[in-house]
Amino acid sequence: MDAYYYQKWIIIARRLTPEEDNLLKSCSKWLRDITVFALNTGMRQGEILSLRWRQVDLQRQEITVLITKNKEPRTLPINDAVLKLLKEKMKTHKESEYVFPSENGTMIGRNNLGRAFRKAVKDAGIVKFRFHDLRHTFATRLVRLGTDLYKLAKLLGHKTLVMVTRYAHLDIESLRSDVEALSTKHEKNAALLLHQAA
Repeated sequence: MDAYYYQKWIIIARRLTPEEDNLLKSCSKWLRDITVFALNTGMRQGEILSLRWRQVDLQRQEITVLITKNKEPRTLPINDAVLKLLKEKMKTHKESEYVFPSENGTMIGRNNLGRAFRKAVKDAGIVKFRFHDLRHTFATRLVRLGTDLYKLAKLLGHKTLVMVTRYAHLDIESLRSDVEALSTKHEKNAALLLHQAA
């Protein structure tokens, strides 16, 4: 990734903080479901909109993504939040093959989702946040929880680790515990050496 592109990406890319609550409150029910789903799966917009029930296995708690950017299907585990959401939708969906259908049961258009999401972002008072940034939020949170880049690449559907290094910009506080651990170990070793010398 060249320096210019990297800097441009860093400026554009966002991850939600407490603003998330305001965003969800600003969403209509159908948009809130999609937003929560995106935050918990990291799936791309097109992957979510084209998702069909036959790709969902609630018993095994898995989703198989068939239409992907790199043309290779991938299977994702789903967490409790997504499982609960899908079970609720399963009870109410009306004969549509899509998990997140439009009012008439067809696939929601990208433009329709985009307009609705931009309005919700504006109503929530959030500046410059795109739907794709939900994917960035998912990735960043996993990295902060200790997920290694290899696993992250598998979840996001990237073929190489190069594509996920951009998600690994951790803040200083998340690194502090590692540095403190080194300091603690050093102090213990120093104390041991002093004790032996005495």
